Amino acid sequence: MATDKSARHYIEIISTRPQKPIEIVDYDPSWPTAFASIAQRIKSALGPKALTVNHVGSTSVPGLPAKAVIDVDLVVPDPTAEDDYVPALQAAGFQFLFREPNWYEHRFFWLAEPYANVHVFGLGAAELSRHQRFREWLVAHPEDRELYVRAKREAATASRQNGETVQGYNFRKEKVIEEIFVRAGIPLPESD
Repeated sequence: MATDKSARHYIEIISTRPQKPIEIVDYDPSWPTAFASIAQRIKSALGPKALTVNHVGSTSVPGLPAKAVIDVDLVVPDPTAEDDYVPALQAAGFQFLFREPNWYEHRFFWLAEPYANVHVFGLGAAELSRHQRFREWLVAHPEDRELYVRAKREAATASRQNGETVQGYNFRKEKVIEEIFVRAGIPLPESD
């Protein structure tokens, strides 16, 4: 954890989860159904406090190989008002892993089954648009989708060989993501 609480990358760890080896698998047509189940679970737990629940990340792109983890963007009125949503999500089986107060007040949850990452943001967080635009670009541009698949597979292999966590995997594919962002006209995170 960073010691400078003003730093962009400051993370407050709430809990941890078991680390799994990073493995890229072929696209699974059941991923949209798994997302629908997760979205329903969130909406049932939060009611109108769940402003939007979107399927993002690689499992949201038809045909794209991915880690078998459903990524979800959940928008709530105020991520800092944790009493309004954290207990309900925890009661529904989601584990609160960390908060990033200096990055759009991001909160991060995990669900074991179906395996999911849930990113909580407030309305207007630039990362929401980035996630959606990246997904749409990959759907519409097969050459960048293939470039991304190669980067993912290479990053996963290198990360496994070096005993790295998902952070190492993400770092290894970051340059390709930035290249695609530039082509797609998506603002890079540092430009917020």
